[in-house]
Amino acid sequence: MVKLMADLEIRERTSISLPEDGVAVIFGANGGIGRALTHQLQSTAEFAHIAAFSKRSAPPVDLVDEGSIASAAQYVSDLGHVRLVIDATGFLHDGSQGPEKSWHEIEPGKLARAFSLNAIGPALMLKHLLPLFPRSGKAVFATLSARIGSIGDNKIGGWYSYRASKAALNQLVRTAAIELKRQRPEAICVALHPGTVDTPLSAPFRRIGLEVQSPAVAAERLLAVISRLEPHDSGGFFDHKGKPVPW
Repeated sequence: MVKLMADLEIRERTSISLPEDGVAVIFGANGGIGRALTHQLQSTAEFAHIAAFSKRSAPPVDLVDEGSIASAAQYVSDLGHVRLVIDATGFLHDGSQGPEKSWHEIEPGKLARAFSLNAIGPALMLKHLLPLFPRSGKAVFATLSARIGSIGDNKIGGWYSYRASKAALNQLVRTAAIELKRQRPEAICVALHPGTVDTPLSAPFRRIGLEVQSPAVAAERLLAVISRLEPHDSGGFFDHKGKPVPW
C-alpha cells in the first residue's frame, strides 16, 4: 500500500513545461514504461489530446511497417499541434533471441532484427512526427535509448546487437536534432536512458544491489527531465536524473 500511494503521489504532481492544449504522443504504450507514461500524462490535464500507440491501438503501429507509423502520424496531425512525442519502444530479448555474450553468437538475422526494432522503427518516427511540430514554441521528441548503447561507457563488452542498435539510435537522434534546429529552433530531440525498470525487458538481467525503479517512478523521472529540457539540450543523451550520458 505504501508503494501504491507513493506512485499515486508521483502521478498527481507530474507537470510538463509545454504550451497547453497541444497533443502528446506515446509509442510503445502497451509496455511497462509506455503505459506508466500514458497514465501520468493523462493525469496532468495539460494536453488537449493524448494518442497512445501500440500493436493493439487504433490505428495499430508496427515498428517494421512504415505505413503504420505514417498512419499514426496522420491520425495525430488531425488532433492539433503536436508538442510531445515519446518513443517508449525497445527490444532486448524474447523466446527466440537474447543478448550475445560473445562474437561467436552473432547472427545476421538477429542483428538485423535488433536494428529494425531499436533503430529503424524510431528513425521512421523521426521522419513522420518531427514535421508535425509547430514552427515556434517548445516541442519535444524523446526516445528511450540505453546507457548500454554508449560507446564511451562500454567497459565489459557483450550484448552486440543491443549495444550497436542503441548506439545507432543515438546517432539518428543527434543527426535529426541538427536538421530540426534549422526548421524549428525551439524544438528538442533527445535520447533518454530510463535506468533499470521493473519490466519484463529487464527482469532476466537484474543484479543484486542494482537500483530497480517501478514503471511509475521511471515515468515520473523521465517526464521531469523532459520538462527541464531547453533548446540547447537538443541532440543530447541524458539519463533519468537529467545527467548527460557519454556517447
